[in-house]
Amino acid sequence: METIQLKNKTAGTNKKAAPKASAAVKKGSTLTGSQAVMEALIAEEVNTIFGYPGGAIMPIYDALYDYTDRLQHILVRHEQGGVHAAQGFARTSGKVGVAFATSGPGATNLVTGLADAQIDSTPLVCITGQVFAHLLGTDAFQETDVINVTMPVTKWNYQITDAAEIPSVLAKAFYIARSGRPGPVLVDITKNAQLQQFEYPGYQRCEHVRSYRPKPIIRKEYIAEAAKLINSAKKPFVIFGQGVILGQAEKEFKTFIEKGNLPAAWTIMGEGAIPTNHPLGVGMLGMHGNYGPNVLTNECDVLIAVGMRFDDRVTGRLDKYAKQAKVIHLDIDPAEIDKNVKTTVAVWGDCKETLPLLTRLIEAKDHSKWLKQFKKYEAEEIKECIEPEMHPKGPVMSMAEVMEALNELTKGDAVIVTDVGQHQMVACRYAKFNHTRSNITSGGLGTMGFGLPAAIGAKYGTPDRTVVAIIGDGGFQMTLQELGTIMQFGAAVKILILNNEFLGMVRQWQQLFHDRRYSFVNITSPDFVMLAKSYGIEGQSIDQRADLKTSLKTMLDHDGPYLLEIKVGKENNVFPMVPQGCSVSEIRLK
Repeated sequence: METIQLKNKTAGTNKKAAPKASAAVKKGSTLTGSQAVMEALIAEEVNTIFGYPGGAIMPIYDALYDYTDRLQHILVRHEQGGVHAAQGFARTSGKVGVAFATSGPGATNLVTGLADAQIDSTPLVCITGQVFAHLLGTDAFQETDVINVTMPVTKWNYQITDAAEIPSVLAKAFYIARSGRPGPVLVDITKNAQLQQFEYPGYQRCEHVRSYRPKPIIRKEYIAEAAKLINSAKKPFVIFGQGVILGQAEKEFKTFIEKGNLPAAWTIMGEGAIPTNHPLGVGMLGMHGNYGPNVLTNECDVLIAVGMRFDDRVTGRLDKYAKQAKVIHLDIDPAEIDKNVKTTVAVWGDCKETLPLLTRLIEAKDHSKWLKQFKKYEAEEIKECIEPEMHPKGPVMSMAEVMEALNELTKGDAVIVTDVGQHQMVACRYAKFNHTRSNITSGGLGTMGFGLPAAIGAKYGTPDRTVVAIIGDGGFQMTLQELGTIMQFGAAVKILILNNEFLGMVRQWQQLFHDRRYSFVNITSPDFVMLAKSYGIEGQSIDQRADLKTSLKTMLDHDGPYLLEIKVGKENNVFPMVPQGCSVSEIRLK
C-alpha cells in the first residue's frame, strides 16, 4: 500500500534532532512530543490514519515520516473527508478511527464529521495542530479556539501545551472514545509541545478515569421487573438500534429474541445486527420504515427498546407514540432514559451484559398470532408500495429495482455505505445484510457528502469485503474531491450514483407539502464517468433497464475502484412515509 512521502530522506539537515524512534522505545528515552504521539498510536494498535498536513501540525507529520513502516497514512483531499473516512473505518472495523488536521481551517473543517460521529456514537480520536502556546489568544495566523468550537460536538476534548502531557492525555482520549457509549474525542496540540523534547515515561493504556463511569451499575431487580413484563405480554415488540452493534451483542440479542419468540424491528443504525432475513425481523422503523413496525408500535402492549434513543424520525409525534404500551428501555447511557419516551422499567448497562441476564428470566411463548399481524401489514405494503417500486411499469428505472438487482449479485454479503437522501432511505429499506457492521450511513446528523469518504474508510476497515457506496447526484458533488484519495491510494470502492437530477428528498417534501413549488432543487451535474476517468477510475453510465444487471456485475467484478451512474426516475418518491407532525400509525403507503 502506498504511503505518503513527506520529505526527501537524503536531504541534509543541520538541526540537532531527538533520537530516531525505534520499534520499542524504552522508558526514560528522550523523545519529542511528536514522537510521543506516534508511540501512543502504536501502543493503541492504530494502523491507519486519515489526514491532511499543514503548518501547525508539521512536526507531527515530520515524526510520522519515520513511522510509515508501522503507521499507514491516507492523504485525503479535505479534512471533512478525513473525519468521514475515519468514521467509515471505525464503523466497519470496530476500532477507534484516527484523523489528523492542522490548526484554523483544518480543525474547523473537522466539525461536521465530529458532529456526525457524536450523534451516531462513532469512536474517533482527532488530533489537531495548534499555534505555539505563547501565541494562543493573539489571533495568530491560522489560530482558532478549536476547544470551544468543538466542545458541543465531542465526547471530550483537550488542549496540550506541554509535551509531557501527551502520553497520558492520548491514553485517556482513546479510552474515552471507545468505552461506554462511544464517541469522538479531539486533542489539540500546540506546536511547541510537538517540538519539545522530554523524558519519555513509557505508555500505559488508560482503563479508568476518575468521575467517568462508562458502564452503569446493573440493577438486577430492574432486569427481573423487565422479565416479568415480557412474560406477561400478549403483544411484545422489540425495537433495536446501533447499541447492539456497538456493544458487540449481536449473538446475545439474537438469543434473546429467539427464546422469547419476539418480533424485532431495527432503526436505520441498528440494521444488520441480525440478518435482514431473520424470521423474527419485521423490518425497519421510522419515517420511511416498513408499514407493520410503525403501525403496530401503537398496538403492542410491551415495547422493549434495546440500544436505541427514540429519535424523532422513529417516534413521530411523541404525544401519540406507544401510549398503550409498557416501555422497557435497555441502554448504556442513562441520559437517554426518559429523555423522549417515558420508561416503565429502565435497564441500565451494556446490553452485552444485560441481555443474557434478561434472557435467562424470560419464558418461551407462542406469539405466532401477533407475528401474523406484521405479516398482514407486510403483504399490504408489498402490494401497494414495494411491488410497484421493485417492478415499475414505465421505461424509467427506480432506485428500488436497482437495489433488488444489487441484492441478487451481492447476496447480502457486501458493505453498503450510503450518503443522505432518497437513495439512502431506499438502500436502507431494500438492502439485504447477512453480517453486522455492513450498513454504514449518517443517521442522526444526515450529512450529505458522507458517503464517498466514509466508503474509503470502510474499505480500509474491512479490506477483504466488497464495499459499495450508494450516493445521490447531490451528495456526491459535496465531497467528490475524494476521488483523488482513491486515485492515489487505490481503495477499491464501488461507487454507485443514483442520478435523478434533483435534490430528491427535498423535492419530495416540496411536492407533498409545498404544492410542488420546486425551489432550487434542480441540480446540474458533470459527466460523472469522464470525471472518474480523469482520476484514473473506470466507469460507465446507463439509463436502460436492459443494461442494469450487466453493468452492476461489471462494477462488482472490476479489479479496483469503479463508478457506475444509473439514471433513475426524476420525480419518484420514497414510500411508506410518516409525514412530519404525525403519529407513526398515520404512515402513508402512497
